[in-house]
Amino acid sequence: MKKRFSAESNDSALDSVQGQDNASRRLRIVIDARNRRSSTGRYTDRLVENLQDLDKENEYIILVEPNDHWKFRSRNFVNKKCRYKQFSFNPLDQIGFALQLYRLRPNLVHFTMTQQPVLYFGKIITTTHDLTMLRHTRPSRFPGWLHRIGMSLYRFLFWWSHVKSNKIIVPSKFVADDLAKHQPSTAKKIEVIYEAADPPLKVKPESIKRVKKPFIFHVGAPYPHKNIHRLIEAFDVVKEKHPELQLVLPGRMKDQFKKDFDSWVKKSEEKKSIIAPGFVSDAELKWLYENAEAYVLPSLSEGFGLPGLEAMAHDCPLISSDGTCLPEIYGEAAQYFHPRDIFDMANAIDKVISSKKRQSQLVKKGQKQLSKYSWSKMAKETLAVYNSAYAKEKSY
Repeated sequence: MKKRFSAESNDSALDSVQGQDNASRRLRIVIDARNRRSSTGRYTDRLVENLQDLDKENEYIILVEPNDHWKFRSRNFVNKKCRYKQFSFNPLDQIGFALQLYRLRPNLVHFTMTQQPVLYFGKIITTTHDLTMLRHTRPSRFPGWLHRIGMSLYRFLFWWSHVKSNKIIVPSKFVADDLAKHQPSTAKKIEVIYEAADPPLKVKPESIKRVKKPFIFHVGAPYPHKNIHRLIEAFDVVKEKHPELQLVLPGRMKDQFKKDFDSWVKKSEEKKSIIAPGFVSDAELKWLYENAEAYVLPSLSEGFGLPGLEAMAHDCPLISSDGTCLPEIYGEAAQYFHPRDIFDMANAIDKVISSKKRQSQLVKKGQKQLSKYSWSKMAKETLAVYNSAYAKEKSY
């Protein structure tokens, strides 16, 4: 009799999958999907969604948070609740998570980010989205000394995760080169698999109070590497030539980031022209894309740059930093600037908003650039990595 998993809402489905003839399955794959509500969650969602169309043979166990009731349309996919915290250095979480993985007896585990148990030594595939956290430390609610300890532990786990990994998936050639330079032992393990943008939002657009045309906008929390303070400074420069222009900065902000953001806006001479509506609905976001003069991405560090592709998908002209991977991903479909030079940023913004012809060119090039990426292709290439790892396992 097969050993049963602990009693949970989906255990009968999981036992049913496990009870099938193992000879009909080449591989049991565990995917850690606990990050679905984080900034990298869309990658995990689209990977699992598309794998269901591509792979009817392998067995997939998708690890989710206890309150996540994700359902799948394919019978060879089941969810398994994982109560252990992400980004936790607590020994109970570390050891408990490792033991859960060992009990699942997978052929391989795909960690969709670098956070993984130190003591798990099975066959591992890790997705590393970027090295931003190593270079741009985010503010913390903890005292300075405790935050420094936490960052030291994070750097160790980042390094150790790659040491243990059999393959490392990254979303751009830039990240591949960056990781290989930072950790040379990873060079032969790295696989570049591009991500993609979703189709345009399928909702009826809704305008936002206080936002008036013309405006430019950027979406996201003001983490240090997002470079929002320089965008605000560049906006002040642009306003000298375009006094009617507004800068719209939607996004949900945590306390430590809101304090910084408010201080930047307060310093701005044109603060009345900066609109920060907070969280916006999909309908409001679609209206912003469809009515903005341009979307501005001032980031100092990105691994793939989904926001710019989303702007392209909505036919919104893109003005982008030329930092890290962004020229690789956007090609000729963006007006670029140096992210640390506010006058270069202001000049790029002026070039686009002053010329309908330039806006039209960027929109057309954006649609062409979008065609290079698809979530289905991403999942297909990821599946090839799984199968390659399994083939090597069988050869031993």
